[in-house]
Amino acid sequence: MSGWILILTLLILGGVLSTLGDRLGSKVGKARLSLFRLRPKKTAVVITVLTGSLISAISLGLMLLVSDRLRTGLFELDQIEQRLRDSRDALSSSRKDLAQSRSALRSAENERSEAQRQLKVVAEQASRLQKELAPLMEQRKQLEAERDRLSRDIAAKDSDLQRNRSELAKLNSKIKSSSQELERLERNLIALRQGDVVISSGQILEVAKVRIEKPSQARDVIHALLQRTNLNVYQRVLPGETPNRQILLVPRSDISKLETTLSKRGEWVVSLISAANVLKGERQVVAFPDVRPNKRVVRSGEQLATTVLEADERSPDQVRSRLNLLLAAAFTRAQRQGALANGLQFDPARLNQLAEALVNRPLGETAKLEAVSRGNSDLADPIAVDIRWQRPQ
Repeated sequence: MSGWILILTLLILGGVLSTLGDRLGSKVGKARLSLFRLRPKKTAVVITVLTGSLISAISLGLMLLVSDRLRTGLFELDQIEQRLRDSRDALSSSRKDLAQSRSALRSAENERSEAQRQLKVVAEQASRLQKELAPLMEQRKQLEAERDRLSRDIAAKDSDLQRNRSELAKLNSKIKSSSQELERLERNLIALRQGDVVISSGQILEVAKVRIEKPSQARDVIHALLQRTNLNVYQRVLPGETPNRQILLVPRSDISKLETTLSKRGEWVVSLISAANVLKGERQVVAFPDVRPNKRVVRSGEQLATTVLEADERSPDQVRSRLNLLLAAAFTRAQRQGALANGLQFDPARLNQLAEALVNRPLGETAKLEAVSRGNSDLADPIAVDIRWQRPQ
């Protein structure tokens, strides 16, 4: 709509300016005016030309003033055309790129289709492999279970081997101890052949149970024990002589250790043990001390040993041998529990009566015998036992 208004305005303005130019030219021609020394007629033509040029300038100025598009088209047309050409080139390049992209897209679609097809094939292969793998996994579980079982068997074998090694070490230790005992017995045999052995190696010379209330008692207790032990061994080694000197020799280091131990409060059992065989008539006896906290080793009524007298064992010798074996087993049990007594105490008369009763028992009857402690006994106390015969019910 604005274009039609502009055209109408230009037509009106051109008519008005033409009329004014014509009137102005007529007036100049009538007035016979002269410009630039021209003739009036030519002056009128110049005025008419100037008026037409003014009309054109005003029309063009008005159009440029009113219309942005005209200004843009008149002054920026070359730039617009250049941008348009550039845009066409860019559009052409974009179309080429679009075509290439579409081609690449089609290739990608084809590749995706191929990948999907391959993925489907791989999925089928994976499913088939899973089916094939299932029995293998089951076999693997079985093999792992077998491996665990074998590992446990190996561990058990290793434990048995270790136990066998330990038993072998103990056996070697026993063999070594037996060898040492054999050497000691050989030395004792030689000593026996050379003279009378009155004190054996390892024999307990004296045992004392003491109660320490304060550390100052230790020295007096040790002195009294040494004096009593010296008197005892003097009577054994040199019988008939007056005990007027010290023949018992105990290392000072052992005495110091003993005194340190006895400086503690409590009830202790101290024993002096011979370090070697001593022949009758020798002038010295070497010994070493042993100290232990006193404790109960045998309780009243405790069964120390049992044996069975078979039905065919009826002779006095057989019965006596079985009773001696029972007493020896009871004494061994007491020693194993820590007793320091030199033997067992029992009533010989009652033992003889029991032996006679066992000899005269009914035919075909077995007899179960047991050695029972008569009372409580500590480390240094004597062990008193009774022999009981459990008759069949």
